[in-house]
Amino acid sequence: MSSLPISAGGARAPETVLRDELRTTAMVWLRELIRFERTRTRILSGLIQPVLFLIVMGYGMAGLVGTTAGFDFKKFVFPGILAMSVVTTAIFSGMSIVWDREFGFLREMLVAPTSRASLAIGKTAGGATVAAIQGTIMLVLAPLVGVHLTVILVLEIIGLELLMAIALTAFGVFVATHIERMEGFQVVMQMLLFPMIFLSGALFPLNQLPTWLSVITHINPLTYAVAPLREVVFSAQHMPPAALARFPASVKLFGYTLPIGVELAVVAAFILIFVALAIHGFSRSE
Repeated sequence: MSSLPISAGGARAPETVLRDELRTTAMVWLRELIRFERTRTRILSGLIQPVLFLIVMGYGMAGLVGTTAGFDFKKFVFPGILAMSVVTTAIFSGMSIVWDREFGFLREMLVAPTSRASLAIGKTAGGATVAAIQGTIMLVLAPLVGVHLTVILVLEIIGLELLMAIALTAFGVFVATHIERMEGFQVVMQMLLFPMIFLSGALFPLNQLPTWLSVITHINPLTYAVAPLREVVFSAQHMPPAALARFPASVKLFGYTLPIGVELAVVAAFILIFVALAIHGFSRSE
């Protein structure tokens, strides 16, 4: 006879529990995608700010920074603008938790016969997917700044955007589980978001910063997510050595240039930390 889904003691079999948890995670993930698809203004607003930064920083600073071996500041800042689009969308995905709390839907989710971990992971996966989609849409601007794209490069960018989005969405979810009002979440996120972006190397090189500011950039999780994204974009542009020296992509730590694998390992470590914090935050929510 085949094994029964209910054990002799009346408890659910492990495979049944796992299937139910995965179904819950998938449903929460799908809900985030449906919410994103139905709010077209959210898509548009998520693009306006990065595009403005690309125009202002890229074109405005290009004349001041100048061109090195045919490589200008617009091409340098473009990967940072991609990261900015992903990070902004990812962190603010946590806003849906505050919204659900205000309207009572979060309480209904928490009293459901499922683990808090599946809810937190579903929220993180949904928000990360939306953020990666938002960042990928920004790739249509690449030809405007002279960035050459290939199929392999686009796939690499999407993969790196997902890693970045998972880490920052989990962080946003963690913060949202400790905030009860929408206004409070927006204030806290604005206080955290812009310092993280500006001190990550997304909008300017990190090779000529004063020591105290360099220390801050190295403890910023986003620094290690922006660098791999810029490295893969630069690798497809056939940059001369002079341009690489002026517009470095990698993170330097104690005078040592970190390989991209180490940078990704740091991002993966932050993912584990932030997801664990998000799950813990959900376990304390009511």
